[in-house]
Amino acid sequence: MSLPQTLGELKASGYKARSIKEEMRANLIEKLQKKEKIFPGVLGFDDTVLPDVERAVLSRHNILLLGLRGQAKTRIARLLVHLLDEHMPIVAGSELNDDPLQPLSRYAIDLIAEKGDDTPIEWIHRDDRYVEKLATPDVSVADLIGDVDPIKAATLKLPYSDQRVIHFGLVPRAHRSLFVLNELPDLQARIQVSLFNILQEGDIQIRGFKLRLPLDIQFVFTANPEDYTNRGSIITPLKDRIESQILTHYPKTIEIAQQITSQEASLTPAQQELVHVPDLLSILLEQIAFNARESEYIDEKSGVSARLTIAGYENLVSTGERRMLINREKSTRARITDFWGVVPAITGKVELVYEGEQEGAYSVAMSLLGKAIKDAFLDHFPNPEDIRQGEERDPYGTIRTWFGAGNTLDLLNDASEEDYRKALDGVAGLKKLVTATINNLNPEDTYLYMELVVQGLAEFDILNKDVLESSLSFRDLLANMLDEDDMFDGFNDN
Repeated sequence: MSLPQTLGELKASGYKARSIKEEMRANLIEKLQKKEKIFPGVLGFDDTVLPDVERAVLSRHNILLLGLRGQAKTRIARLLVHLLDEHMPIVAGSELNDDPLQPLSRYAIDLIAEKGDDTPIEWIHRDDRYVEKLATPDVSVADLIGDVDPIKAATLKLPYSDQRVIHFGLVPRAHRSLFVLNELPDLQARIQVSLFNILQEGDIQIRGFKLRLPLDIQFVFTANPEDYTNRGSIITPLKDRIESQILTHYPKTIEIAQQITSQEASLTPAQQELVHVPDLLSILLEQIAFNARESEYIDEKSGVSARLTIAGYENLVSTGERRMLINREKSTRARITDFWGVVPAITGKVELVYEGEQEGAYSVAMSLLGKAIKDAFLDHFPNPEDIRQGEERDPYGTIRTWFGAGNTLDLLNDASEEDYRKALDGVAGLKKLVTATINNLNPEDTYLYMELVVQGLAEFDILNKDVLESSLSFRDLLANMLDEDDMFDGFNDN
């Protein structure tokens, strides 16, 4: 069916004008009744954030999404465009998306007065009715609202009193559209004031012109609570005019966080096919982010974005891929030692407090990794500290004895699969412990759990772990102490 191309055809089709908020409300009602997915790809908000957004749309409210970085605020805002009609009619050539039945601009009014039912109509897709602006301190009133254009006045030979000399800003051009203003507190207070009339009365004033433009806009603002203290604030009168303030949050479970990371990580088909990341390592990566959000070294007001785990996952896969290519292997499985390649994704994604700065970003990252390894170890193996208290027979006895005899385990970052397995097989009792402890063990994961045991014992200070440039070296902790005592004895003898 062809769309009407003139005003007369549009009237004959039975088209009725309605506001954007009514349009979104009607389309949301239809989707809810059909049980359609309204926010595809947004995970973990089904019982919290998304119902609040839907209630705001049903209430025809402007919306403020308030939350820390990496909480899908912008994604939610962009998905709201799917609540718009697929196509919308405008007066052809209109700068302000004029409704043919309710023209707004001088251009549209004059054109309809001249051509009547023969006025040409254009149809714009809903994707073209989305306007997004990042608020920065240099944004001006002219950028958002508009200003007098002297070049236009000279070209058209019009006096400055004529409305046609106005150059409209982003907001008027978003008439009958969805307007998203990200990081609202970064907007200077005097610029925020310019939004008052638009939100409350729906109109604007430009340079004292006596014109009233009853704009029809669905506003969505985003803000980070950190901004209220670090960079600026939302002035109270503006905040009062935004009807619904909705709080976002980070994933509440490891499982949801895994789904988000898997969905968002950008991997090539070759990486997906050739590098396998066991579920244990996926959980380990997410645990790092959860631990970071509770760390005393990291600013909780700044938050830890989901981008940490997304970038970390990509680095984890790339680390395994690089190792595979170096060793000319056809495929590979990620290891705990591959997390040395994840560290750069951690250090660049956390905001350290004073104590963290003293420790250093690298040390904080390694501490977060160590704590995550410890948590994963306790999820699968007995707590060594309980065993040392004599509560039960020591399942780690054979392993302790092997290291106590002066043996060391060296795990090279870029070791081939053969060398990696050979090194772990050399630790007496290690494989036996894993196969006896892990239920329904996937044979392919055996060596991963063997490495987890060694890494976990090091985190409990049962083994000493030396982090070298290209390898990890594990040895008996007591032997390490004896070596230090011998060194001091040597100094005393001298």
